[in-house]
Amino acid sequence: MNIGLIAHTSKKTLMEDFCLAYKRILEKHELYATGTTGRRVEEVTKMKVHKFLPGSLGGDEQFAEMITRNDMDMVIFFYNPLMYSPKEPDIEMICSRCDQYNIPIATNIATAESLILGLARGDLEWREQV
Repeated sequence: MNIGLIAHTSKKTLMEDFCLAYKRILEKHELYATGTTGRRVEEVTKMKVHKFLPGSLGGDEQFAEMITRNDMDMVIFFYNPLMYSPKEPDIEMICSRCDQYNIPIATNIATAESLILGLARGDLEWREQV
């Protein structure tokens, strides 16, 4: 499955920790991320991550295009709800696309853990039929 990873600047360490904690599950899948998040996850986990441009330079739009083509099976987007910056990836656009195309999305650690554990159990195999 294709798993998308995005994190606002203040949440990048959380994304690194999450990917380390669930490396055994994630390494069985294709990972996609905006530029800086992807680089940091690769450095910490030593897993291969397909990287888009940084979110603020159009990586979030590349990410959204992959969702629109139905080439993304799950998205984990850790964002800071207390801080808006045009330099951060667009949470509203990504969430809206995921809702439009029925792509499961987690925007916090609790939901991300539920999705990743469900992925390991096979709960998202219905995506392979889409």
